[in-house]
Amino acid sequence: MFEKVKGLCRRMDELEARLSEPGLYDDPDRAAKLLKERNELEPIVTTYRAYEQARQTIVDATGMLSDPDMKELAQEELHAAKAEEKRLEEELKILLLPKDPNDDKNIFVEIRGGAGGEESALFAADLYRMYTMYADKRGWQTEVMSASETELGGYKEIVFRVAGDKVYSRLKFESGVHRVQRVPETESQGRVHTSTTTVAVLPEAEEVDFYLDPNDLRIDTFRSSGAGGQHINKTSSAIRVTHIPTGTVVECQDERSQHKNKDKALRVLRSRLYEAEVEKQQAAIAADRKSQVGTGDRSERIRTYNFPENRVSDHRIKLTIYKLDQFLNGDMDEVLDALIAADTAEKMKAQSET
Repeated sequence: MFEKVKGLCRRMDELEARLSEPGLYDDPDRAAKLLKERNELEPIVTTYRAYEQARQTIVDATGMLSDPDMKELAQEELHAAKAEEKRLEEELKILLLPKDPNDDKNIFVEIRGGAGGEESALFAADLYRMYTMYADKRGWQTEVMSASETELGGYKEIVFRVAGDKVYSRLKFESGVHRVQRVPETESQGRVHTSTTTVAVLPEAEEVDFYLDPNDLRIDTFRSSGAGGQHINKTSSAIRVTHIPTGTVVECQDERSQHKNKDKALRVLRSRLYEAEVEKQQAAIAADRKSQVGTGDRSERIRTYNFPENRVSDHRIKLTIYKLDQFLNGDMDEVLDALIAADTAEKMKAQSET
């Protein structure tokens, strides 16, 4: 491990030298690439240098143990330095774990009503509100790409984009079936019903990630349905894009501009196809291993929201908290941090076995 880190430190020195070269920013793409690599290496190199400092402190403190006047102070320094050395070594192991190439990407979140009819659609709206409130707390931006509302204010389906710092790394474990247990507004007997809603989190694919061949696309226009006033009913501004090879269909009618709807639909389509390709690759590489925090399969039940008990239970890591009201208001970090920690532990375990 340490030989690898020393190599990264040498690379960091090379990057620092290149970034100080005159004329570097005459080529913005090259400069951006070097800066990105430097920023990725910086936490590893900084942690390793602190680790080396802790090791040197251990050597110095050990040398002072033979001096009666310095022995007590040396023992204190030695104890603190050994604890710091151990902590930094563990931190280095985590920093050196293989990175998910999508962690820095923005995402599209697709929420669809499942079993439970109108109650499921209403819970889809609750989940949309929860994610947007969480995004607001982190300073992220959200944008609705398409939505199909019900008469009671729920969503049969809603697709929205979340943009910001490391969005995918925080929300990538939200894909799956979310189960809700509560008394529906339409229930006169006060009985608790169980409904489900599905969530899919897709990393936003750029054109360099996934090329869409225009010859593979069928683009249809139609008149928007639902609320929107006379303008929407008079013009065929809604767009339906079909990817012919896979049969994947994306519709968008949120904008009055046909061009804007087409742009949104193509962005969502590219990300769906990119995710499908990534899933295929991951399945081929690790067909016999499932992550402790779940497969990411949309059919997997990942979490239960129990309103009578104010309870949220994540089934993948067997975590239960009694803060459902806070969780639905966007205070999601306790559960998300636990999911990320479990995933990190699983990766470290897998690495130690190889």
